[in-house]
Amino acid sequence: MDIIFLSQRGEGQLSQSFYKTSCPKVESIVRNVVAKKINQTFVTIPATLRLFFHDCFVEGCDASVMIASRNDDAEKDSSDNLSLAGDGFDTVIKAKKAVEAKCPRVVSCADILTIATRDVIALAGGPSYKVELGRRDGLVSQASRVAGNLPEPNFNLTQLNTIFARNNLTQTDMIALSGAHTVGFSHCKPFANRLYSFSPSSPVDPDLDPTYAEQLKQDCPPNVDPRIAVDMDPRTPRKFDNVYFKNLVVKKGLFTSDQVLFTDPASRQTVIDFAKNQTNFKAAFVTAITKLGRVGVKTGKAGEIRVDCTAFNT
Repeated sequence: MDIIFLSQRGEGQLSQSFYKTSCPKVESIVRNVVAKKINQTFVTIPATLRLFFHDCFVEGCDASVMIASRNDDAEKDSSDNLSLAGDGFDTVIKAKKAVEAKCPRVVSCADILTIATRDVIALAGGPSYKVELGRRDGLVSQASRVAGNLPEPNFNLTQLNTIFARNNLTQTDMIALSGAHTVGFSHCKPFANRLYSFSPSSPVDPDLDPTYAEQLKQDCPPNVDPRIAVDMDPRTPRKFDNVYFKNLVVKKGLFTSDQVLFTDPASRQTVIDFAKNQTNFKAAFVTAITKLGRVGVKTGKAGEIRVDCTAFNT
């Protein structure tokens, strides 16, 4: 007899052809919405990518981050999620509306976010890849369940590896996924300590290139407007490429958790490889984001197919 081992909760039911008969044009419908949204604002790209990451790391990839609560106690209301840009949410909501018009109550918000994430990466010059589909939308979304489940900008390598390993992701997966910061942006607060209060003997982090540090100080003076944002890749901020890793090699990682990937000998060689070889980086990224998309998925009769991505069905 054949024995099939499933290595992750539910991932066995995901399939690239899940909507082949029930909603065959779902991917082209989503892509059209995503392309239109990117034409309106580039922020769509990092915002959607980050939304997917934050969703999958809390309750699994189940669109729990999309839920809006009248009491401001849903997942998106957590302090760790308040910086998620509205354009990511808007992309999913618009794509869901377009999909519902053709295939009502068939495609989950979790799958639409997964497809949209692939599309923003491809449209920014990153790899295009086939997505596994068949997720259902979660029934739990609580701000109180977010803390401790997302990586912090001051994490060291051990802390990063620990939080990624909880989601069945290796160190190489973690480094590859960090490469998404090539199209990211950040407000000043998460890295201000590297400029002004790193240590008593050195206010500026010695692992930060001095010229880059001066540029960041100009962009982020003390008491800066909290709305000000800085590109995480100062060289090609609108292109999904391996320049993020090239930046790390010359001490131009924005967060401590970026730069540590190069400064720690245990991860340095992977960074050097990705910096030298874009093909290796993109292949590793596709592997990692596909694995990320399997985290904690609900399939079969678990969860539901939401009609409105921001509200549980009643």
